[in-house]
Amino acid sequence: MTKVIRIGTRDSELALWQATTVKDQLESLGYQTQLVPVKSTGDLVLDKPLSELGITGIFTKTLDVAMLKGDIDIAVHSMKDVPTALPKGIVQAAVLERANFLDLLVYKNNQEFLGQRQATIATGSLRRQAQWLNRYPTHTITDLRGNVNSRLQKLEDNNWNGAIFAAAGLDRIGLEPENTIGLTWMLPAPAQGAIMIAALASDDYVQEACAQLNHEPTEICTDIEREFLRILEGGCTAPIGALATIKTTETSEDITLKGVLLTVDGTQKLEAEFTVRLGQHQSLAKDCANSILARGGKRLMSELQKVAQKTTIFSTKKITPEQQQLFADGIQVDSDDFVKINSSRIPAPILKKPLQNVVITSKNAVEALLTTMPANKLQFKNIYCVGRKTKRSIERHIGKVTHSENSAKKLAHYLVEFMEGTEVTYFCSNIRLDVLPDILKEHNIVINEIEAYKTKHDSVSLDPSVEGVLFFSPSTIDSYLLKNKPDKIAYCIGETTATHARTYFSDVRVARMPDTESVIALVNENYK
Repeated sequence: MTKVIRIGTRDSELALWQATTVKDQLESLGYQTQLVPVKSTGDLVLDKPLSELGITGIFTKTLDVAMLKGDIDIAVHSMKDVPTALPKGIVQAAVLERANFLDLLVYKNNQEFLGQRQATIATGSLRRQAQWLNRYPTHTITDLRGNVNSRLQKLEDNNWNGAIFAAAGLDRIGLEPENTIGLTWMLPAPAQGAIMIAALASDDYVQEACAQLNHEPTEICTDIEREFLRILEGGCTAPIGALATIKTTETSEDITLKGVLLTVDGTQKLEAEFTVRLGQHQSLAKDCANSILARGGKRLMSELQKVAQKTTIFSTKKITPEQQQLFADGIQVDSDDFVKINSSRIPAPILKKPLQNVVITSKNAVEALLTTMPANKLQFKNIYCVGRKTKRSIERHIGKVTHSENSAKKLAHYLVEFMEGTEVTYFCSNIRLDVLPDILKEHNIVINEIEAYKTKHDSVSLDPSVEGVLFFSPSTIDSYLLKNKPDKIAYCIGETTATHARTYFSDVRVARMPDTESVIALVNENYK
């Protein structure tokens, strides 16, 4: 056992307590460990309710990224914070024995306010808010964020009657105040009170180590609760509670699941409760969730999601899951391809003869060339291109690039100044800007344009909630304008695209480098 298992954790007192518990248990088994505290967006953004941050897994995403990058080996989470779908490459390695799953009301002075019409209760949880308002509809809920210690201090400093906490969190760091009431009528968050260890799917050594810490009854109950949550499609933006419990008698061992879905204001409440024999519980979560959905839950969830899932940023090119992860927490992103590309059949005689100067401004042109002619048959002496990704594609598949620039305009001026000869062959789209050809023609350079691919506009109308649009070529701008107004922020991949955007948009911003990742970084800067 020579490998040191690096344990990633949030740096709050409660999270460190949980990670230290895992550390101690692993070391008691003979493993070497090291704590690696990482601050999450959920800890950093304290001025907005969780629901307004618009994403699930806000307390776990930073650790997921650290694990996938190889900075940590395992992540220790409060299981209720973990999204029901783990990122690709990450698995649930163990669930520790569950602690107290109840919610507690910490109150000031006395309990008289519970029988009064007016009272103020603090919580940052929609689930707690909805259930409290369902029971006490005339009370006022105020938002409460931060770690356990800071929330207790805020309760002390403000004129509130009480605040709601998870009993397990208070118990674990020894901070339970004297004035508390166990809210036995309030269903907890799915998996509340449980600690989950996540690991890389590819790391067998770590998974085997963590498996020894797994508590099977807790794993069974929390898996059922999380499956119930998944079927209802909830997260931070939906008031959903669930609790599965196992009861053993002399004659049987049963498992019961209680579930609840509410509106945020607590005016509507749908509950379900099912009990089955342990071992026959495979459809328990599904049956409970479907019971709620069939009695109005589907409509209620649809309404909740329409309110919560407003797109902030739209990309005119499909964003990959890996690129989606690069957006800062709280930014809602949607995407679609606003231009469709089809390679043209380039006449073979053109490609069979030697070409002294070739200009390529898109990866699409590279793909079209390779579709027509094997790379080893191409006789290009000098290749000039626009963009780092285009350059990488050329050098990977065709040959060395003589020179590249970040924009067509800059490349045109370079060619005028330094190119050998007075003729170029330009492999382009049926739709292209005039910048490069015009500059070359002005300086008496002959330009032979070859249509390598066709570009077809294929846009959709965007929701008014969209604040900014990502553009990756002038064609995506033209396509966007067919069905939308230029009243958003235009985030552009390069100066050529930005120049075209400035014709229509009043707010145009340009990425530092001409690639998708830089455009995403530009968006993140705006939302700091």
